[in-house]
Amino acid sequence: MTILQVSAQLPEPEFIMDKSRELSIAGTMSADITLTITEKNGSTRIRRFAMSTKSFPEGVEKRYIKFLSPPDVKGTAMLIIDNLKTADEMWIYLPALKKTRRIVSSEKGKSFMNSEFTNADMSSPPVSDFVHKHLPQSGSNNQFVIESIPVDEDKEDEYDYSKKISYIDMDDYQVHRMEIYNFDNNISKIIEIKEFHDLPGGKFIVSEMLSSNLITNRKSEIKMTNIVEGAKVDDSVFSIQSLER
Repeated sequence: MTILQVSAQLPEPEFIMDKSRELSIAGTMSADITLTITEKNGSTRIRRFAMSTKSFPEGVEKRYIKFLSPPDVKGTAMLIIDNLKTADEMWIYLPALKKTRRIVSSEKGKSFMNSEFTNADMSSPPVSDFVHKHLPQSGSNNQFVIESIPVDEDKEDEYDYSKKISYIDMDDYQVHRMEIYNFDNNISKIIEIKEFHDLPGGKFIVSEMLSSNLITNRKSEIKMTNIVEGAKVDDSVFSIQSLER
């Protein structure tokens, strides 16, 4: 059987990416998160923040993040709005400046709080931002292997990479690994999903993931604890005004 025949028997890559995104939209919940940044020399910095998420009509998911420690980032807050079909929206409040500003598209590929994750890694980008295709090994070892290339130069600038390869479990649509390529077509970063937290209806959230920068040899790990499903969070929390509270 040829590669083309195998690929033709697989679900469309857009369906797979959309299904994975849909199942990882958690709905209403809260959690505590530890971000550990490991430098090339092995030294570490730890940042802690609280996160609340809530689902709204039209497939909108809103996420509120408030940093608790260390002192240099305490009080920093972010509001992230994941839209189903349109571009995500992000705002950040910087207590030192007593100012809230919108994170523009060109900043989504920039570092999230000086870690190896980007601002875009904290959201669920629309599937339509990319052209997706199965790679030859997709369908073997019980996983889909899908290449995602930004649809145009503007999206390349927004995400700051030339392509992403995702390894997705065929049974539950969980993404276990992502390889990020720079504009020299070399792998610059690998994100490994270490742990999932299962939710009702086959849904799940990523509760632990590791981002390894192959250029700088820095690593960053996000670990989620004290997960409360169905947490009661008032709609007013997910507003620009709430960031400065």
